[in-house]
Order: sequence, then structure tokens, then C-alpha cells
Amino acid sequence: GKAYVREKVCQEYKILGKENFRTLTIIDTSRKYSNGTFQEIGHLVREIVSLAETCCADGADPSCYDAGSTALSEKSCAADSPFPAHPGAARCCGQQGLERKLCLAALRHPPQPLPRFLQPSDSELCHAFRLEPREFADRFLYEYASSYSQAPLPVLLASTTTFLSMVSTCCISPAPTACFLKEKRERKTLSLLTLTSNRICSRFSAYGKDKASFSSLTSLAQKIPTASFEELLPLAEDAAEVACQCCDSMAEDCMQKKLLEHTARVCSALSVRDERFAACCQGKNLMENHFCILAMPPAPATRLPELPEPTNKELCAKEGALHTTRFLFEVARRHPNLPEAVLAKLYDTSGKLRGECCSSKDPSACWDSKRQRIAAELFPFLTKAEQLCEQFHKLPFLEFKKRLRDSLAQSEPSSAPLEQLLEQRASFASSCCLPDAPLLLCASKV
Repeated sequence: GKAYVREKVCQEYKILGKENFRTLTIIDTSRKYSNGTFQEIGHLVREIVSLAETCCADGADPSCYDAGSTALSEKSCAADSPFPAHPGAARCCGQQGLERKLCLAALRHPPQPLPRFLQPSDSELCHAFRLEPREFADRFLYEYASSYSQAPLPVLLASTTTFLSMVSTCCISPAPTACFLKEKRERKTLSLLTLTSNRICSRFSAYGKDKASFSSLTSLAQKIPTASFEELLPLAEDAAEVACQCCDSMAEDCMQKKLLEHTARVCSALSVRDERFAACCQGKNLMENHFCILAMPPAPATRLPELPEPTNKELCAKEGALHTTRFLFEVARRHPNLPEAVLAKLYDTSGKLRGECCSSKDPSACWDSKRQRIAAELFPFLTKAEQLCEQFHKLPFLEFKKRLRDSLAQSEPSSAPLEQLLEQRASFASSCCLPDAPLLLCASKV
């Protein structure tokens, strides 16, 4: 209720103090409205800090916070609102009172396609810092938090705090270059944790737990196609559990602790099976080991037995979802260069097909007709998509486009808009064949 919301904010304000509360508010609002401008975020931060400063003071009228937050929600819903826009705001603004405020507070933009934060050179950092220290800090917090908006709040807070501390220490140091070198080495684990947790939590946010587990499973299957479903499924489920427990956790060490435990399990299970995993796992820093596994390219195609397909009966049985996942795992390990966006689309479609056929009057007849289409249309499509990504990885980009133009000229009818098709496929390959491809953008491109 009302008191709880006020107590929560005022308790935070009193524990942190005004400046730390302001820093946390910049990070949190930049994460929530990750496509808002610096000016829009600034407007919102000033209002939130002013509300806390006025209404959390000793002796403040108990109704002060409720009245102030109501005025803030009305300003958010006004046509000329200076705050960041959000497509879900209209739904919230249709509500009243506390419901409206809680609805607005829960809004959050989907993951950014790619982090856009580019760290300036050391001399540029120091120049901007000396010019206007507070403006520099605010702008950095905004850019970093909106770029890595899906990383857990405690990770972002630790990462930004140590970065600003590094800048303020090294820019007044008599030997800035040596200072930056030492500080960056000390920040390396935290930097990798920010990057990695942003990627993990982006997947979790876009996919949900089950699909995030499937994504980890197919990624491992493509890197180590000799490992069995039974070996890799527990590791994939464990990865999804880390995201589930830590992406929204306020515990300071949740992500780092759970991720390192998960990395140790992956290394223990797969180092003995594959020399590439063994090479990644031999380092003393588990965070670096995890990043090495994450960045590992797919394995070369391996000769495996013919693709085993589940029976109609298995697909509609109690364990139908598991049989489908096993089949898609087998597809992934036979097509190591197949992009994640295509596999994610298969996962969604397979769920729809199961719903459609298993609830029909004659499930077997439904599945038989679907299998004919899958054989005629899906498998040739998978082969094409894999070849596209394989060539993209192997060739320099200009050579890749030249080969693509030649193959399209041969395979497409003379009336086809060749340049349009070429740009469409080249754009898909350069965005979606990469291991950290933007999920939502690539889902729409498949």
C-alpha cells in the first residue's frame, strides 16, 4: 500500500544519502527507459530526488509523498510530458491512484539491440572529467546504464562506481597511463561480468526461462556436437536458473557467485570431452573462462547418424515438449552454423504445432501433413540459412557479398529484385549470424 511505497523510498534515501540516492536513480531510470534521451532522464531524476528530499525529511507531512508522487504520475501521463516515452504508458495512464503509480514504476524497455557505449580514450576521459566533473559522471552513468540495461542493478552499480573512481584517481595521478593500466586490469572481471550478465539477462527478458534454457542447450550443442542431450540439458537448465535467480536480484554478489558456480559445472562436465572447452577452462579466473566459452565459435560439422524424429504419439504424450526439445537439439548439433534466431523461431513454431495437432480430432493425420511440409520446405530452408552464416564467417565481407550476388543470380528467376534480395540477406548475415546477435531484431528478420 501507500505507506509501504513511501517507507521503501525514504528508507533507501536515508541509508544512501542524497548523492548516492541520486546516482542510483540515474542508473535505475536509465536502465528502465533505455531509449530515453539524457535530457529526459535528467528531468525524471530531478523530480524523483526532489520528491524524496522534501517528503522523507524528518517532520514532513505523511501525505506529502503521496501527493507528490500523484503529481509526478500526472506529469508522466500529460501529452507534453518531459519524461522518457514508453509504449506501455498509455495502459498505465488509464488507471488511477496507486495502481497507476505502480504500473508506471514497473515499465521497462525491452533489451537494446546492441550495447552502444563506446569508452573514450584515457585522454578524452580526463579532458571531459576536468571540464565538468558532475556533468561527466551523470552522462557516463546514463550512457553505461542504458547500454547495459539488462545487467542486474548491483552489477551496474559496482561497475559504474569503480569506473568513476578509476577516472577521478587516474586523471589527477602524476602517471595517468600507468594508473589506467593498473585500474583496468583490476576492473577486468567486473567489466566481463557486466557484459556477460547483460547478455544473459537480455535473453532471459526476451525469452523467459524455458526458451532461455533451450537457447543455452542449442548453443552448447553447436559448440560440442559430440556431447549427448542428457549431458547438456542439465547444464542448459542450470544456466537458465542463474538468470531466473539473479537478473532481478538486489543481492550484491548473486550474479557473480551463481555464474562462477555454473562455469565450474560446465568446465567439470565438458573439459574432458573437448579440447576447446579444456583450453577455455584452464585459466584461474572463472569469469574469463566463462567469457571464453561464450565467445567460442561453433564446431566444424560432424558426421552424425540420420536425424531421429519423434513419433506422432511421443509428440502428443505427457513428455511431448521434451521430445520436441530433443529433436531441435539434434537439428542444432547437425547444423552448427545455424543462427540462434532461426532455432528460436523453430522453438516457437514447434510449440504452436503441438498445440494445433495434439488438440485436433485426428492428431496423427495432422502430424503427417505437417511432416510432409517440414521435409519439403523447412529442411531446405535450414540448409540455406546455415550456408549463408557459414560463408559469412569464412569470407571477408566484400567477398561474401560477391559470392552471394553470384549464387542469387543463378538461383533466383531473372525477374527477382536481385539487389534488394542481396541487401536483405547480407543484412541478416551481418546482424544475425553473430553469437551475440540482437534477439528481437533478428526474430523479425528470420
